[in-house]
Amino acid sequence: MVQAQMDQPVEGRFDGKEHRFPVRVYFEDTDLSGVVYHANYLRYMERARSDMLRLAGIDQRAVHEAGGGAYAVSSLAIRYRRPARLDDALVVVTRLTQVRAASVDIQQRVMRGAEILSDADVTAALVGASGRPKRQPPEWIEAFRRLVDQGDDDS
Repeated sequence: MVQAQMDQPVEGRFDGKEHRFPVRVYFEDTDLSGVVYHANYLRYMERARSDMLRLAGIDQRAVHEAGGGAYAVSSLAIRYRRPARLDDALVVVTRLTQVRAASVDIQQRVMRGAEILSDADVTAALVGASGRPKRQPPEWIEAFRRLVDQGDDDS
Protein backbone atom coordinates (compact mmCIF):
# COMPACT_ATOMS: atom_id res chain seq x y z
CA MET A 1 0.00 0.00 0.00
CA VAL A 2 2.80 2.43 0.78
CA GLN A 3 4.38 1.88 -2.67
CA ALA A 4 1.01 2.42 -4.36
CA GLN A 5 0.60 5.74 -2.54
CA MET A 6 4.10 6.83 -3.53
CA ASP A 7 3.37 6.05 -7.19
CA GLN A 8 0.40 8.44 -7.39
CA PRO A 9 0.64 11.49 -9.65
CA VAL A 10 1.56 14.81 -8.07
CA GLU A 11 -1.60 16.79 -7.22
CA GLY A 12 0.04 19.88 -5.83
CA ARG A 13 -0.99 21.25 -2.46
CA PHE A 14 -2.92 24.05 -0.85
CA ASP A 15 -0.99 26.77 0.91
CA GLY A 16 -3.82 28.66 2.56
CA LYS A 17 -6.28 29.48 -0.23
CA GLU A 18 -3.63 29.11 -2.91
CA HIS A 19 -3.11 25.86 -4.81
CA ARG A 20 0.51 25.22 -5.83
CA PHE A 21 1.19 22.73 -8.61
CA PRO A 22 4.77 21.83 -9.59
CA VAL A 23 5.65 21.35 -13.26
CA ARG A 24 8.92 20.35 -14.92
CA VAL A 25 9.62 21.58 -18.47
CA TYR A 26 10.39 18.66 -20.77
CA PHE A 27 11.82 18.70 -24.29
CA GLU A 28 8.35 18.02 -25.73
CA ASP A 29 7.13 21.28 -24.14
CA THR A 30 9.56 23.47 -26.06
CA ASP A 31 9.61 24.90 -29.57
CA LEU A 32 12.52 25.18 -31.98
CA SER A 33 13.95 28.13 -30.07
CA GLY A 34 14.21 26.07 -26.89
CA VAL A 35 11.51 27.88 -24.93
CA VAL A 36 8.13 26.58 -23.79
CA TYR A 37 5.61 26.76 -26.61
CA HIS A 38 2.89 29.29 -25.71
CA ALA A 39 0.00 26.78 -25.70
CA ASN A 40 1.76 24.62 -23.12
CA TYR A 41 1.27 27.28 -20.46
CA LEU A 42 -2.46 26.65 -20.94
CA ARG A 43 -1.88 22.91 -20.47
CA TYR A 44 0.04 23.53 -17.24
CA MET A 45 -2.78 25.75 -15.98
CA GLU A 46 -5.47 23.22 -16.94
CA ARG A 47 -3.68 20.45 -15.03
CA ALA A 48 -3.31 22.72 -12.01
CA ARG A 49 -7.02 23.67 -12.07
CA SER A 50 -8.10 20.03 -12.39
CA ASP A 51 -5.95 18.92 -9.47
CA MET A 52 -7.00 21.92 -7.38
CA LEU A 53 -10.64 20.91 -7.87
CA ARG A 54 -9.86 17.30 -6.96
CA LEU A 55 -8.05 18.35 -3.77
CA ALA A 56 -10.95 20.66 -2.87
CA GLY A 57 -13.32 17.68 -2.98
CA ILE A 58 -14.89 18.41 -6.39
CA ASP A 59 -15.51 15.12 -8.24
CA GLN A 60 -15.92 16.34 -11.82
CA ARG A 61 -15.88 12.86 -13.29
CA ALA A 62 -18.71 11.52 -11.11
CA VAL A 63 -20.93 14.51 -11.89
CA HIS A 64 -20.19 14.27 -15.61
CA GLU A 65 -20.85 10.52 -15.70
CA ALA A 66 -24.15 11.08 -13.86
CA GLY A 67 -25.20 13.57 -16.55
CA GLY A 68 -24.63 16.61 -14.36
CA GLY A 69 -22.43 18.50 -16.78
CA ALA A 70 -18.80 19.48 -17.11
CA TYR A 71 -16.69 22.61 -16.83
CA ALA A 72 -15.83 24.61 -19.90
CA VAL A 73 -13.58 27.64 -20.06
CA SER A 74 -15.87 30.51 -21.05
CA SER A 75 -13.30 33.29 -20.77
CA LEU A 76 -9.51 33.42 -20.75
CA ALA A 77 -7.06 36.32 -20.75
CA ILE A 78 -3.40 35.29 -20.65
CA ARG A 79 -0.20 37.33 -20.50
CA TYR A 80 3.23 35.99 -21.36
CA ARG A 81 5.98 37.79 -19.46
CA ARG A 82 9.15 35.69 -19.60
CA PRO A 83 10.07 32.40 -21.30
CA ALA A 84 10.42 29.08 -19.52
CA ARG A 85 13.11 26.75 -20.82
CA LEU A 86 13.96 23.06 -20.91
CA ASP A 87 14.33 21.49 -17.44
CA ASP A 88 12.99 24.54 -15.58
CA ALA A 89 11.14 23.72 -12.36
CA LEU A 90 7.92 25.74 -12.41
CA VAL A 91 4.97 26.17 -10.08
CA VAL A 92 1.45 27.01 -11.21
CA VAL A 93 -0.21 29.09 -8.50
CA THR A 94 -4.01 29.08 -8.62
CA ARG A 95 -6.45 31.25 -6.68
CA LEU A 96 -10.21 31.43 -6.89
CA THR A 97 -11.39 35.03 -7.01
CA GLN A 98 -15.15 34.77 -7.42
CA VAL A 99 -17.84 32.11 -7.35
CA ARG A 100 -21.25 32.43 -8.96
CA ALA A 101 -24.16 30.05 -9.42
CA ALA A 102 -22.85 28.54 -12.66
CA SER A 103 -19.22 29.65 -12.83
CA VAL A 104 -16.02 30.43 -10.99
CA ASP A 105 -13.30 33.01 -11.70
CA ILE A 106 -9.73 31.82 -11.32
CA GLN A 107 -6.41 33.65 -11.34
CA GLN A 108 -3.34 31.61 -12.27
CA ARG A 109 0.38 32.36 -12.43
CA VAL A 110 3.17 30.20 -13.83
CA MET A 111 6.22 30.92 -11.69
CA ARG A 112 9.92 30.10 -11.78
CA GLY A 113 10.96 30.86 -8.25
CA ALA A 114 9.66 34.36 -7.49
CA GLU A 115 9.51 35.29 -11.19
CA ILE A 116 6.12 35.39 -12.95
CA LEU A 117 6.45 33.83 -16.41
CA SER A 118 2.80 33.90 -17.38
CA ASP A 119 -0.48 34.79 -15.71
CA ALA A 120 -4.11 34.34 -16.67
CA ASP A 121 -7.62 35.18 -15.61
CA VAL A 122 -9.97 32.28 -16.31
CA THR A 123 -13.73 31.84 -16.01
CA ALA A 124 -14.91 28.24 -15.95
CA ALA A 125 -18.64 27.58 -16.27
CA LEU A 126 -20.49 24.37 -15.57
CA VAL A 127 -22.42 23.42 -18.69
CA GLY A 128 -24.99 20.70 -19.27
CA ALA A 129 -25.22 18.30 -22.20
CA SER A 130 -26.92 21.06 -24.21
CA GLY A 131 -23.86 23.28 -23.78
CA ARG A 132 -25.82 25.82 -21.74
CA PRO A 133 -24.63 26.98 -18.31
CA LYS A 134 -26.20 25.30 -15.30
CA ARG A 135 -26.01 25.72 -11.54
CA GLN A 136 -23.05 24.16 -9.83
CA PRO A 137 -23.87 21.59 -7.15
CA PRO A 138 -24.37 23.34 -3.77
CA GLU A 139 -21.49 21.41 -2.18
CA TRP A 140 -19.17 22.67 -4.93
CA ILE A 141 -20.24 26.27 -4.37
CA GLU A 142 -19.59 25.85 -0.65
CA ALA A 143 -16.13 24.36 -1.30
CA PHE A 144 -15.34 27.25 -3.66
CA ARG A 145 -16.53 29.88 -1.20
CA ARG A 146 -14.07 28.52 1.37
CA LEU A 147 -11.28 29.04 -1.17
CA VAL A 148 -12.24 32.39 -2.68
CA ASP A 149 -9.43 34.90 -2.35
CA GLN A 150 -10.87 38.36 -1.97
CA GLY A 151 -7.52 40.07 -1.49
CA ASP A 152 -7.78 39.98 2.29
CA ASP A 153 -4.14 38.98 2.66
CA ASP A 154 -0.91 40.47 1.36
CA SER A 155 0.26 37.72 -1.01
